Amino acid sequence: MANFAAITGWGMAVPERVLTNADLERMVETSDEWIQTRTGIRERRIAGPGEHTSALSIAAGRAALARAGLDAAQIDTVILATCTPDRPFPATACAVQAGIGARRAAAFDVVAACSGFVYGLQVATSMVRSGAARNVLFVACDIFTHFINWNDRNTCVLFGDGAGAVVLQPSDEPAGLLSCVLGADGEQEDLMAVDAGGTRLPATPELLEQGRQYVYMNGREIFKHAVRAMAASSLDAIQAAGLSTDDIALVIPHQANLRIIEATAKRLEVPMDRVFVNLDRYGNTSAASVPIALVEAVEQQRLRKGDYALLTAFGGGLTWASAVIRWSAE
Repeated sequence: MANFAAITGWGMAVPERVLTNADLERMVETSDEWIQTRTGIRERRIAGPGEHTSALSIAAGRAALARAGLDAAQIDTVILATCTPDRPFPATACAVQAGIGARRAAAFDVVAACSGFVYGLQVATSMVRSGAARNVLFVACDIFTHFINWNDRNTCVLFGDGAGAVVLQPSDEPAGLLSCVLGADGEQEDLMAVDAGGTRLPATPELLEQGRQYVYMNGREIFKHAVRAMAASSLDAIQAAGLSTDDIALVIPHQANLRIIEATAKRLEVPMDRVFVNLDRYGNTSAASVPIALVEAVEQQRLRKGDYALLTAFGGGLTWASAVIRWSAE
């Protein structure tokens, strides 16, 4: 059994189409100033034909494998964090496994909405550290814009699509996930949800006419819960890793709303120059937002070998998750 599970590969994939705030001004009653002031978002990527969840996941997964220097045949487990699968059944991870050619790998999905990457990172790390898996490809991807009512200005301005992936391998050196704090409050599940299409409310013409297949959210309540849960779980994760906030080189938060990010950083007493933000270009990509930000942070050399990073997220369910990782790659 390994003591740690190092991140040895990473990659991302986003759709080709860019939807700007100016584009949205022509679609719904809103303005670039209104969107940027309230969210911090300037543009987002929108999935087109063929850019479904498994397709973006495969692209991100291949990039991560290439960076790790691994062949798909060496992967023994494929995990996908998503709440927007290709189909309700089977697991979209199976399509990813086939798409990358990892024929001998187990495959399954993890569903924790926007917290999915941190939840799944805990699962993948546990498998590697226990010896249940050796080479894990873990992808987080959501195509949230397929569940958007483009006439609802409160939600259509927020979301974008994308995928991020990492490869985890055994390590005897301190690397990868050092601590993780997961949480949920199912009593608040109605603060953000898609109602129609499941076994509780199977899709019917009547429900579709009512727009129950689209995501809805109580933004004000989500804001309060998100800041409180992300800050508290972050402090717990830092303490569990035996560190202080001063030891954290970079905070990589879920990219939902700039106000949430700033408020969380303020509670942590971390200056914004140590917080990675890219939601201005991608919007809220749900479970994919943390790994996409992680990939860009590495590419921009804001995360270097030996650095400690804090990952923190909040999503529907309600779910939240924070983790401290040690970056060990060059």
